[in-house]
Amino acid sequence: MSIKKAIFIGIGCICLVLGTIGVFLPILPTTPFYLVTAYCFARSSKRLDDWFKGTKLYKKHLESFVKKEGMLPSTKAGILTTVTILMGLVFFFMARKGIWIPCIILAVVWIAHMVYFLFFVKTIKNLEY
Repeated sequence: MSIKKAIFIGIGCICLVLGTIGVFLPILPTTPFYLVTAYCFARSSKRLDDWFKGTKLYKKHLESFVKKEGMLPSTKAGILTTVTILMGLVFFFMARKGIWIPCIILAVVWIAHMVYFLFFVKTIKNLEY
């Protein structure tokens, strides 16, 4: 096994664990970690890629996005809610200390995130393929 494949497998496994923790702990975003896992497993091992794509976690959180280039409303809402709460808390604590430049950067990132998910990621109403 090459070093490149080993690195992809390692990163994929770490992201799989973090994404799975995110299923139960809403502070960690599940979907981005699973996207990285899918990317890493696809680049490292056909067997790992096939296994991951066969799991319920993949089917629930990523399959609709990958196949239809969109997301279920519940997945979208979960991502947007988690990101808004976390960024809002960080913004609040930085603003209380008068740290304004990072607050502005964070606000711009939050706005870009909202615009991307609301206007560029298609919302899928059903899962019929």
